[in-house]
Amino acid sequence: MKNTLAKITFALPIIAGLVFAAMVAPATANEAIEDAVIVTVDRAKIFRVSRPASTIIIGNPAIVDAVIEDAKTLILTGRSFGVTNLIILDVNGDPIVDKTILVRGHEIGTIRIYRRSSRVTLACAPVCEPTLTIGDNAKSFAFASQQIKAKNALALANAK
Repeated sequence: MKNTLAKITFALPIIAGLVFAAMVAPATANEAIEDAVIVTVDRAKIFRVSRPASTIIIGNPAIVDAVIEDAKTLILTGRSFGVTNLIILDVNGDPIVDKTILVRGHEIGTIRIYRRSSRVTLACAPVCEPTLTIGDNAKSFAFASQQIKAKNALALANAK
């Protein structure tokens, strides 16, 4: 009985700590998302800073790309779905910006067709046509990708 009571007494602070961490983590995550800069995949977004930027650091460049337009203007382009961060430093190495970047898919003018766990995305403007969207069925993605590559190759060949 003493042994069981000692185990419970030892475990109680650990359990309380885990419960507290579980309650605090979602609040912190929600605050970060609410303050995030939202960028859409395959779309550019203008991002301005208060002071001239010297250095740009992106946590995961596979998610978002940044190009310096001028000393106070960046162009952010969404590359893939996800969350990363952006840090901008001035010439002295002092931070100007430290932001979460949330890259999401485009919703306007698209529909998604689900067949069990397989998904296909269509861009409808106004006629619906296949589009390349990360997370779609591999077969339909590859088919659309091949068609786009073939079309671009023909356009390049005819432009010469």
